[in-house]
Amino acid sequence: MHWLCINASIMTNLPLLAPEWLVQTWFNTEQPLLLSGLRGRVVVLCAFQALCKDSSAFAVPQALRISGTFEPKDVAVIGLHATFEHHAAITPAVINAFIHEYRIKFPIGLDLPNPQGPIPQTMESYRMRGTPSVVLIDRHGFIRKHSFGAVDDLRLGAEIGALTQETLAIANVARSSAA
Repeated sequence: MHWLCINASIMTNLPLLAPEWLVQTWFNTEQPLLLSGLRGRVVVLCAFQALCKDSSAFAVPQALRISGTFEPKDVAVIGLHATFEHHAAITPAVINAFIHEYRIKFPIGLDLPNPQGPIPQTMESYRMRGTPSVVLIDRHGFIRKHSFGAVDDLRLGAEIGALTQETLAIANVARSSAA
């Protein structure tokens, strides 16, 4: 199975609660992460594969730039290694080597295999079309953007910045109404 990497992006205000991640192994974190434990922060979920050239060329470097740009208290960058082909070749040792090679510091989850088919469970629950994929989740846990393929840095940065300001704007209106 080979999935083409085309640019397909949706930014939405419709509330769709993001499902929890189904991860078999975590890297770069001492504790397993739950999406619900990241409430209050914008979450940038970057799904990639070590053997996908577009993941290596675009998605992982972009996730590294996002991680280095935004404050961790405001934006959590989470990697999801979504193995949907070459299952036997992708071991934790391969992912560790990839993490070391790209100097990735943000947490990465290895998507849980699906006993019913090649598409891993988190990738399937998010209805990802392939890798790379980017999902923006707002501070309340709702999916606000779902992209497949390379995404422009400036556009993505502006969308992340807007999401970081939403709760602040709502809180400011609530404070001024209470005064």
